[in-house]
Amino acid sequence: MPRTTSSTSGSVKSTPLALSELHIRLEALDKEHQSLLKQIKRKRTELKNFVEKMRSLATEIFQRATPSLNKMTDLDREIHALFEEIFATRKFGKQTEKNIQAVYRKLQLAGIISPKRDRELEEPELDELFENFQQDNNFSQGAEQDYQNWRGQQGFSSSAEINKDESRKIRQTFLKLAEIFHPDKVKDSETQMYHTEIMKEINKAYQEGDLARLLEIEKQHEVGEYIDNNNEDDLTRKCKTLEQQNQILKNQYENLKRELRQAKNTPEGAMVSDSRKAAKQGIDSIDMMLETIEAQMTIVTQIRDFVQDFKEEKITIKEFLGGPAVLHSLNQEMMEDLLEQMLSELDRVVNF
Repeated sequence: MPRTTSSTSGSVKSTPLALSELHIRLEALDKEHQSLLKQIKRKRTELKNFVEKMRSLATEIFQRATPSLNKMTDLDREIHALFEEIFATRKFGKQTEKNIQAVYRKLQLAGIISPKRDRELEEPELDELFENFQQDNNFSQGAEQDYQNWRGQQGFSSSAEINKDESRKIRQTFLKLAEIFHPDKVKDSETQMYHTEIMKEINKAYQEGDLARLLEIEKQHEVGEYIDNNNEDDLTRKCKTLEQQNQILKNQYENLKRELRQAKNTPEGAMVSDSRKAAKQGIDSIDMMLETIEAQMTIVTQIRDFVQDFKEEKITIKEFLGGPAVLHSLNQEMMEDLLEQMLSELDRVVNF
């Protein structure tokens, strides 16, 4: 049973040195304890807000980009269908057919069209290069489930992060709160409803291994253990309890920092960071992304028309094997970008 602080009467007695030292130690531990609780609460809120931003940004991208992506998908299907029709209806020499197949492969390897598995065209490199193609081009729809899956992939399970001793301490706190707030412990319906809501919080905190939240609930409802400040055993026990709790809280804080850091290092997290940087400059990052998609769609449309012209024999085999003009300009841009990157890297090394 919790012990209540006893009132003193009569003449004032001097506090023994051992008690004074315990009071100082208890005060320091309690100060550290309160500081850790505040840090964890702030970091938990920061993580929650960042993950929510990841979800909302992914949802917005999905909603705004879907029409354009659907058009890209249609173009992709058209190009594959055109090539299939060319191979099925046109008659070529053996070497010419191989050259046309090579053009088809290059369009896939360049990422202009999706990989097409075909027994005549299939190469091992395609499997390796495009094994994550679908994942890279899908946007998150089940935000909460996706986040939970991501947490699982990153290893953020309470059982993995909490050792047996910490787990035991968290369970002790949980059981103490459950004993007090279990709805079956009260009779009237209003109190039962009140306790039911509190128990939901308690259960959630316990399942997540969130000692800080359990202690916050304990403090909020003033159900913590009372001690006799003039009792050495009580003070010693309280100091030991705080030391153990503080160590668990430090671990919890480090885990939250690690989780936030890893969230920021995901592709979704990088999008949030880039979006914030762009917003500071008055730029809508999603508008920029949509403009990029539209530019890509223009290129793919030109390639579709080029392949269609070849199917309808509007251009010669030699012209077709030479490739569309848009690809030549793309190759030139890629070479210029690569050269610029190399010069920039060289400049960085020279000035290091």
